[in-house]
Order: sequence, then structure tokens, then C-alpha cells
Amino acid sequence: MSKVEEFEELRPLLFSIAYRILGSVGEAEDAVQETWLRFDASATRPTSTKAFLSAAVTRISIDVLRSARVRREQYVGPWFPEPLLSDPYEDPARSVELADSVSMAALVLLERLSPLERAVFVLRQVFGFGFDEIAAAVDRSEAACRQLLVRARRHMEAGRPRFEADRQERQKLATRFFDALREGDVTGLQELLAADVSMVGDGGGKSPALARAIVGAEKAARLLTSVFPWLIRVDVTFEPREVNGQPGAIFRDRDGKVLYAMALDVLDGQIQTIRSVSNPDKLGHLGPVADAWVTDREVKQARRQSRPAAGHG
Repeated sequence: MSKVEEFEELRPLLFSIAYRILGSVGEAEDAVQETWLRFDASATRPTSTKAFLSAAVTRISIDVLRSARVRREQYVGPWFPEPLLSDPYEDPARSVELADSVSMAALVLLERLSPLERAVFVLRQVFGFGFDEIAAAVDRSEAACRQLLVRARRHMEAGRPRFEADRQERQKLATRFFDALREGDVTGLQELLAADVSMVGDGGGKSPALARAIVGAEKAARLLTSVFPWLIRVDVTFEPREVNGQPGAIFRDRDGKVLYAMALDVLDGQIQTIRSVSNPDKLGHLGPVADAWVTDREVKQARRQSRPAAGHG
């Protein structure tokens, strides 16, 4: 097998490792590309190409994450990962770990870990690497890696996201949610939402987004049904898609450009969290990005025009 063939075979795994460490599609793709350059430049063939490339992409991702930390600390509003529509790596033996670890909730939780803890947790907990391989990847002893994993698990267990295990049930609930949204059905929506449902948006200060989280089924249902009929009126469409392994949708303007992505956390037959990502910097990999401010102005104009003129009625 040639170097290129070996690399291409492992590319899905490398991207999946990098994305979970970085929470960014673009940065993960760059890390994978840098890994290829290092592999291509190495004069000797490693004993295990998988171990060599996994270690390289992990080290590159840790370095990128360390420099990204400063930017994320200055980020405007809540930070969510870049929406991922499909994880390229599949391993039937680890399907549950892979699916749970790519969710928005899990990636937000991973942000609490140090870059080293995050890398160790991802390699061990998600991908099942041995401690000898992890130690080589992060340049620490096996004992240190075990300690890092214990700390990482403690952080993760404290806020561990739980999801509906039955994929079909999740999808059915999501279909009902988007149908109720389309119809502006407040009562129907409210029945699908957990009493303490949380609705949060990541606009990064670069697009219209919720100023703060909306908590509670009634508040969330009323807000959603007050906004969506107007979006439809200005020709916004949405396509249900799986977003970060959870049910969701991609919203587009009348020209088909991406406005934002929405993901739903489902548990016990109800929607627990609604997350939307509208920061244009995080949507480019999904296609041409819309100017959400233009859509926002169109909605406001449509609302003004629908109001009865003063002195009439």
C-alpha cells in the first residue's frame, strides 16, 4: 500500500479525533492536512501507521487548541462547536461512545477540560486507544495519562449529557417538533418540550441571536411560534438533518444560503435543549452562508407592514 493510500484509509479516524479535540470542522481539516505533510516528509515508514498518524494529529490538535483557548475566552455569548452533519469515522464496536461524544452537549462539556485532559479523554474514552499509545501521543508517562483520564472523567461525569437511546424515537419527536414549528402550534410545541427546556444560541456577536438562554416550555414555545411564521413569510426554509449525531435542521434563506443550524437534545420523550449556531464563521463548511442581518431586517419589515395602520379598525 502506498503512503497516500495508507493515509486516506485513516483520514476519517484522524478527522474524528481532531474534531472532538477542537470542536471546529475547519481546524480539524487543517490538522489532518498538517498530519499528512508530516507523514509525507518522514524518511522512514513507522511500525504502525495508525499509531504514528493518530499521535501526530493529536499533538497538532493540542497545539491548535492551546492557541484557540484565548480566543474562546473572549468569545461573545455562548460558544458551541461548528455543526457536524456526519462523522466520517465508524466503528460498530464503539458506536455509542462515538455518537455521544460528538453531540453539542458533550463538546461543550469537553471545553471545561485542559487540552491534555481533553486529548487523553478522547483517545481513551471515545476511541479506545491503549495507554501506551496515548502516552506516546501526548508525550507523558502512562501513569500521568491515567491521572489525566481520572480528572477528565470526573469533570465529564458531573455534567454528563444523556440522550434518548432509541434513534427512531428521537427522529419521530423531532419531526413532530418541526411540524408544530411550521404550523405555529404553541400547545403542540409545549407538549414536546421538557418543563425546564433550555433554548440557547451561538451568534458570536456576528449574527442575530438570543441575548440570553430562554428557559421553560411555555416561554420557549411562545418565542418559537412568534418568530417562525415570519421566517417562513420571508421565504426561509429548513431541512431536517442530523446535527452532531442529534436530530436537528439546517435553515436557509430564499437563495438557499445557510442561516443557521439547530440541534435538539432528546431524553425521556421530550426535548431538553434547543441549540442554534448562527455565527457565520462556523457555517462555511455547510455551503454558502447567508447574511442573517438581512433576513432579520426583512422579518422586522414584514411585521411592521402587517400591523393595522393607526386610526383604522
